[in-house]
Amino acid sequence: MTDRPSGSITQKVLSVHRGDERALHELVAAHLPWIEAHVRQRLSPAARRDGDTQDFVQQALLDVLRDGPRFAIEDERAFRALLARIVENTLVDRVRWLHRERRDVRRERALPSDSVLLLDAPLRAVTEPPSRAAADEQREWLRLALELLEPEDRQAIRGRDWDGLAFAELGERVGIAEEAARKRYQRALPKLAKKLDQLRTGRWRDDAP
Repeated sequence: MTDRPSGSITQKVLSVHRGDERALHELVAAHLPWIEAHVRQRLSPAARRDGDTQDFVQQALLDVLRDGPRFAIEDERAFRALLARIVENTLVDRVRWLHRERRDVRRERALPSDSVLLLDAPLRAVTEPPSRAAADEQREWLRLALELLEPEDRQAIRGRDWDGLAFAELGERVGIAEEAARKRYQRALPKLAKKLDQLRTGRWRDDAP
């Protein structure tokens, strides 16, 4: 992997995933004001009344950078846009999946730094042989794509595939009938596939604020 300047977004993200708290707080200090202002404009009045928005956004941003989908891109506008979307989704649905998933992630062997998705880099050839690193990378692509879906779609896929819920249990969790839960999940899967394709081809930038 090509070395990046020590002050670059990519280098700081890689450092965060090696446990560097200084790099984490540098990223937060640099990007929190823009993300907080953007997210605050988009939250509902009820959500904004539910406490100090800045505190909520800061905590969500810390969670995402520490334990969320692992990605980096040197385009500051694009990096902030992706972070803001994930932070907003975290606040909107209030499903603190990052905290639940953190336990599972920390039980695993630490992922290599190459598992951070470098969104500036050209895509790898589809003919590359499978490897542990490739499997880890695919998981990160899926985690990132999932976080960019709408709340109902995220809930359906998380409940079914992350938490292993039966459709009846999924329906009970989200307040709908079993068959409705099944259909919601089935509709969410192609949306996830489309979002994944947009990320891997760079077309997600078209929707960046």
